[in-house]
Amino acid sequence: MTIPEMMGQSATLTVLGMGVVFSFLIILIGFMKLVEIFVRVTGLDKEETSASPATAPVSSGQDKAIIAAIAAAISEKQKK
Repeated sequence: MTIPEMMGQSATLTVLGMGVVFSFLIILIGFMKLVEIFVRVTGLDKEETSASPATAPVSSGQDKAIIAAIAAAISEKQKK
């Protein structure tokens, strides 16, 4: 096999590989758009408004206790 033949085959292989990757990316974008439409139609993108204990607002008394605990932990760390 001569050098020009190998260069021709490498160019063909390069174009074929890039075409496969480009086609896969187009298919991937299409599926992502379908998922977006599905999520919007089913209403899965809406947040629930019920407040769980983990997301409930912290009272000012609890804030002071948390700040004190953090300050104590920092001072203990600095002592070591």
